[in-house]
Amino acid sequence: MSPGPGYRRRALRWLLGGALVFVALTLLVLGRRPPAAYVPGQERETSEEITHGLERGQPPAAEGPASGPAGVTFSDQAEAAGLRFRHFFGRRSSQLPEDMGSGLAWGDYDGDGDPDLFIVNESGPLTLSAEEVRRSPARGALFRNEGGGRFTDVTDEAGLDVRGTGMGAAWGDYDGDGDLDLVVTRFGTNLLFRNEGNGRFTDVSDAAGLGGLAGFWSGASWADYDRDGDLDLYVCGYVRYRFDPKTAGQGTLQFRSVVPFTLNPSSFPPERNLLYRNDGGVFHEVAREAGVDNPTGRSLSASWADFDGDGWPDLYVANDVSDNAMLHNLGNGRFRDISQSAWVADYRGAMGLGIGDWDNDGDLDIFITHWLAQENALYSNETSRMKVSPDAPLRFVDQADMLGLGQIALDVIGWGTGFFDYDNDGRLDIFAANGSTFQDEADRTRLIPMRNFLFWNAGERGFYEVGASSGAPWAVANVGRGASFADYDADGDLDIALVVHGGPVVLLRNEGGNARAWLRVVLRAPRGTAPAAHRSTTYATGALVRLRTRAGHQMREVGGQSSYLSQEPPGEVFFGVGDAQTIDSLEIRWPSGRTQSFSGLPTRASVRIEEGGTPQVERSRR
Repeated sequence: MSPGPGYRRRALRWLLGGALVFVALTLLVLGRRPPAAYVPGQERETSEEITHGLERGQPPAAEGPASGPAGVTFSDQAEAAGLRFRHFFGRRSSQLPEDMGSGLAWGDYDGDGDPDLFIVNESGPLTLSAEEVRRSPARGALFRNEGGGRFTDVTDEAGLDVRGTGMGAAWGDYDGDGDLDLVVTRFGTNLLFRNEGNGRFTDVSDAAGLGGLAGFWSGASWADYDRDGDLDLYVCGYVRYRFDPKTAGQGTLQFRSVVPFTLNPSSFPPERNLLYRNDGGVFHEVAREAGVDNPTGRSLSASWADFDGDGWPDLYVANDVSDNAMLHNLGNGRFRDISQSAWVADYRGAMGLGIGDWDNDGDLDIFITHWLAQENALYSNETSRMKVSPDAPLRFVDQADMLGLGQIALDVIGWGTGFFDYDNDGRLDIFAANGSTFQDEADRTRLIPMRNFLFWNAGERGFYEVGASSGAPWAVANVGRGASFADYDADGDLDIALVVHGGPVVLLRNEGGNARAWLRVVLRAPRGTAPAAHRSTTYATGALVRLRTRAGHQMREVGGQSSYLSQEPPGEVFFGVGDAQTIDSLEIRWPSGRTQSFSGLPTRASVRIEEGGTPQVERSRR
């Protein structure tokens, strides 16, 4: 039976209607403008995504001294303080090792009680000849703190004219003689300088077992992971970078922008990480046998911290375009990877790390800066409130979005970071350095600058970015990289040093944080002071310090923050204590296992304590 005429007419109408819809859609697609190229710094102004509801303005108006950061500002005092330093010399050649930048390390190398500063540098583009590197004005620099907020460049007399493509630095007393030695990581070979105690350093890289291994080495962190009383060293490996003229002209697409193949870390396989076990001042590389080589991670930063409170330092590794790693110390020289069960195996572009107890609940949390459109992460340690087991001893939850740290970072690329109480109110705030890896289309020898972040901790309300009300430096965009904190001028509040890629170093002096009280705790553990089972290192790396005032409890771990390629002063911690006049209790759990408690200590003071000894108090005159 054939279809009737009515059916044929309806079929014809359907066909004509479908053809018209197809033509209309085709014209719409053909006439549509292609998406605009991504421009860093402008996405938040044009985007209408629903997550804009997570943005925050300034904190509520201060109603009293404990309700906001009112009155605390920062000013750049680098030039006035004598920090004459410029990062990188010449024109970029668009290669990945050039753009990762460098870090810096605070440390009292001469033992006079105030923090000195070593700044890592890159001599210039990788296209420089050996002779051009030797003649480059860009080199690592050691600045001795003279007191009174002034520094002197002592690089030559100290023997620390470090050249090449420098990455990170970290101070540590590896030989246990009581003064700080220095490790410098590079794209190339790593360097170890022994402090001779007379203002000079000797290159002992080869003699100590750290030299000769070429690679793309980034973050370096000291810890006594086996608790035998001497410092071991963990070194992050980034990627196995090789310049190939055949691929150098190729591009990769990132956020609708074409990025050279040689600038994309995903273009290169990951580099393994290194664990140097200290055996009487000579190092042996044991990362693989210890289970911490992390061969699938493109590692940039790593922090040692006792996340589960069992006395053994665990290890958290921040990886770029690969899973982060939480490595649990088993106490027998080996580690177990618990990244997945701890909920911190985060596949993003992780750069900088901050470790601290942001909510003052007695355990250590993790803050991470990330690449573009990935937000920051704040992993709150929820172990005490969740079910755990021997196989899954830790639990973390990323709370960045709900606490004001996520949405704001979508349009920036974050680097050096860390927890620090800049207004001395007893709550840890956060600094995050930002700077692009995208080239300026108008001048491809330049990287695009970005504004840095200062996050004020408002307690249960979370964090507020308060740079707009915290002084002129926060309005300045830069290509930030490594950063760290110290009270360089001994006035009772923490300052910030920042490496700017291709620019002068920045020294952000804290002005007003010392309106509230504070306590600086300096710890030392001379050899022979520890119980038999375990021993502490000379600078008490890994010591846990708990403080209580009428305002509540706080906790710090000595040497727990690594930032990005950078380091805080070894052997000390800093507390803001609000309006407290005395410290109700100060408890120290030394790495050896010994504990000591003290009460009635004054505030606005530095307290030096040797293991087993009594506090030596130096009150501030400010």
